[in-house]
Amino acid sequence: MAVQMNPEDANPAGNVHGGVIMKYVDTAAGVVAIRHGRKNAVTASIDRLDFHFPVYVGDLLILKASLNMVGRSSMEVGVRVEAENILTGEVRHTASAYLTFVALDKDGKTTGVPALLLETDDDRRRNCEALERKRLRMEQKAAERCRAK
Repeated sequence: MAVQMNPEDANPAGNVHGGVIMKYVDTAAGVVAIRHGRKNAVTASIDRLDFHFPVYVGDLLILKASLNMVGRSSMEVGVRVEAENILTGEVRHTASAYLTFVALDKDGKTTGVPALLLETDDDRRRNCEALERKRLRMEQKAAERCRAK
């Protein structure tokens, strides 16, 4: 997905607002999740979104999203965000994030999605890393539940 950043996308500092980039990250990841399951999918969580470099008005924001892991109804999508100065051709890796989506049926209930086919070594590596992130998320949720009691 690619979109040119315009003045209305700028924050008071004159750079593209982080929230604008976050919306595009969520949109790109959502498209991947919906296309995989061929059903509605909603954002359940986002793991760290770190901004490495600013994005400027006029830059082409490029979002590359890929499916890393599929559970019964959940899917992890990784998104790499790049900004290209379309006048010079310079490309900067500006952000990365991992989002978890949950597939929903027509009644809004969680529903299963097809398994992920891991065809390459890169697919298997990304899947393994996603499973570790999922394990850590589950541990954090369990700890939060214990603290809430």
